[in-house]
Amino acid sequence: MPTVTLPAHQTGDFLVDYEEKVFEDVKAEPGQKALVTFHTVAFEGSIGFVNMLQATRLQRKGFETSILLYGPGVTLGVQRGFPKLGDEAFPGHMNFNNQLQKFMAEGGKVYACRFALQALYGHGEPSLIEGIRAINPLDVLDLKLLHIRDNAVILDTWTV
Repeated sequence: MPTVTLPAHQTGDFLVDYEEKVFEDVKAEPGQKALVTFHTVAFEGSIGFVNMLQATRLQRKGFETSILLYGPGVTLGVQRGFPKLGDEAFPGHMNFNNQLQKFMAEGGKVYACRFALQALYGHGEPSLIEGIRAINPLDVLDLKLLHIRDNAVILDTWTV
């Protein structure tokens, strides 16, 4: 039977070369835009949070970046907490709220579809995190078309 002869990994060890960067560090040209759309349910997987981090990174690279929350994506933008709004019930419980607030504080714009907010999830505009702009459901497609017209970077986030 084979024997493992390597020592156990220790806290602080490196398992990969995290410093090597293969591609150039792309920065936005003046006026370039980015749009990250979310049609995903909060806490149903990692994609919502991962692409919030991508949106923040695009913003920091100089892209004029917007986030669109529509369909189940509006669940990412509602105030949460337990037992009171703003209270973190468990570590990571407030990840979405905190990341969206950080994104907006750094100049990003966040939009949420009013139809999904009310008709699908029973929330009103006061349920949204401060700074998120509620939009008409007819604006959802137009927001995307405006970004296409402007040759923006677009990341579509979907889960089913």
